[in-house]
Amino acid sequence: MAESPYIPPKDWTQEQVQEKLQNLIDHVERLKDDWWDKDLKGLINVHGVFSPQLARAALEKEVFQPSEIYYHAPEDVRDGLTAKLLETEDSRMAGALMCCLAMQGDDKALEILFELEQHPRPWRKKLYVDPSVYAQCGGWTFDKAGKRRQLNFDTCYPLVKGDRARNGAARIFRSRKDRCPQCGGRLSDFLVLDGRDERLRFLGIDGIFTATACLGCIPWASPSYSRFTLDGGSTPIFPYESGCEEAMEDECVEQMGDNPYVLAEEPAPLFYGADWDESSTIGGFPFWIQDWEYTPCPDCGRPMKLVAKLSWEMLDFMEGNCYVEVCPECQVASVHHQQT
Repeated sequence: MAESPYIPPKDWTQEQVQEKLQNLIDHVERLKDDWWDKDLKGLINVHGVFSPQLARAALEKEVFQPSEIYYHAPEDVRDGLTAKLLETEDSRMAGALMCCLAMQGDDKALEILFELEQHPRPWRKKLYVDPSVYAQCGGWTFDKAGKRRQLNFDTCYPLVKGDRARNGAARIFRSRKDRCPQCGGRLSDFLVLDGRDERLRFLGIDGIFTATACLGCIPWASPSYSRFTLDGGSTPIFPYESGCEEAMEDECVEQMGDNPYVLAEEPAPLFYGADWDESSTIGGFPFWIQDWEYTPCPDCGRPMKLVAKLSWEMLDFMEGNCYVEVCPECQVASVHHQQT
């Protein structure tokens, strides 16, 4: 019997979306063998479907990966996750459950994780980081007083090929004349965003955001910090902790800046960029190739807020992703790199 032809998630009809969702609810245990399930990723990343019924079915069958299943899940699911977290003596299970609670993310989830940070359970000794770091999996964290700090934006726009002369709200890899003191290569304004554009109002930046870095040094110098001013100015913060020994040729830097990518006209689902595809997104949730990584602001020490995930593969440059973050209070930007 011939297999049904593969239909990309973007081409699914609403009937197909509901059919695939119901199939997952009925067979949620299959995620234990393949938590990178194509149907699940299509539902979440491409169609933005988060189902209370799927979260309840996953909880009942003790399916805790991927944690996105529990994004903004209802209170009864949160309470079920909490009960299992407080009962377990297994550190691996505790880590998975904290990620799920982080994705659920309401004030009660914060209260639970804060309590566990203040009064650690025995399994904490076998984990590398505190509950406040596990909370970052859900795009937020909390300070020593239990106050929430949001680390991601609730809107997502892809970067797509377009006419840069007519759509200048976002620009990537704009070359500069000044040079990196580490390797001598030309610096680039890695990401420039006009926060006054209606599509980017969600950033809360009433002016120009610019993150500056050396393209050649980024894979070795993560994070690369810079200070921005709302009139479009940007000053890199040196020295880098490390960097490349040989400068990227000026022609290559110019080529990288002469790319066709602009801000899409319409937003995408929050997890649109959280997959192994060659996509670049502003806002939303990224795909972390390694663990999630919110860098500390060099001024105030607080974890910075994710602005963008940029795919090197999309630009035919190298493997991996770059992540751009901001401390809005200090007007500091960071750029860091992950790859396999």
